[in-house]
Amino acid sequence: MSEDAKNPPAGCRGRGVCGHAETDVHACLSGLPTGRQVGKVVANTATTPPPYFKGEAGRFVLYRGDCLELMPLLPEASFDLIFADPPYFLSNGGITCQAGKMVSVNKGKWDRSMGFAGNYAFTTDWISRCRRLLKPNGTMFVSGTSHIIHIVGAVMDELGLKILNDITWVKPNPPPNLSCRYFTHAAETILWAGRDKKCRHKFNYPLMKRINGGKQMKSVWTDIETPRRDEKVFGKHPTQKPLSLLERIIAAASDEDDLILDPFSGSATTGIAAARMNRRSVGLEMETEFLELSKKRFEREYLEAGYSPLLDYERQANADTSKQKNAAGKVSSRLFSNT
Repeated sequence: MSEDAKNPPAGCRGRGVCGHAETDVHACLSGLPTGRQVGKVVANTATTPPPYFKGEAGRFVLYRGDCLELMPLLPEASFDLIFADPPYFLSNGGITCQAGKMVSVNKGKWDRSMGFAGNYAFTTDWISRCRRLLKPNGTMFVSGTSHIIHIVGAVMDELGLKILNDITWVKPNPPPNLSCRYFTHAAETILWAGRDKKCRHKFNYPLMKRINGGKQMKSVWTDIETPRRDEKVFGKHPTQKPLSLLERIIAAASDEDDLILDPFSGSATTGIAAARMNRRSVGLEMETEFLELSKKRFEREYLEAGYSPLLDYERQANADTSKQKNAAGKVSSRLFSNT
């Protein structure tokens, strides 16, 4: 691991959540009041709970519990970016194909549909809590299939979020449709939305163009594989996302040292991707099994592997953009000085 990765800069850099040069995310969040209101959600006045796990001097933090109960304990306007991979409510007793075998689609009680009204109410609850936690210019990405993503979009609109893009992640080798009565489900939708209509969102356009061969990146992504085998060495979460997907999302919509939340952390792909991109993160997860898996993955995929190669691309793109702005500024100064 490089020396830079072992000694990341202090977390807040004078512009973070608490205004202090605080590397430890939990300490930073615990130092802020929580009894404030945004939209329909009022934060609890209780203190931030103790973390289940802290890694890399507190820049990677996991809390154990239900996100609906934990999010009100976190201070308002704390996060620059949120990625959420909520229950899709597709555990309906059906079957799918996995590794050439017929298997059940059921993932657990947490993924069972509660009916339209129940699913809508649950989605409204967690998105409301996420919105309260976003900074004024913060954004959130939410992934889903047709089982839930249309409800997510409707709730975002109802709550006043500004939908920026609907991204289609095309899976290169999806499982076949065994019933032969539908098109093969080969993609997931990721909605990207700003906190409200006034949100001046971050978009790292130069980097996205650079990694797309000098062309504007489209909202259909066909170049990202499903999780690699080495991302599942210690086991896997049933809805685990690939590191490369989260690294792209994080690089596109945040800066180094920004604070990122995943309310449905699972095996902590979001937090690990954030660490690999030199961001700070908070993950909320109910199941101890997946929290323990997260700890093992963090050790192997970040502490041992170090930063992502995409971070080098980001830094170079930022440096090139800075040079272009400086050059443009010098030209402008000469023009005005001659008038």
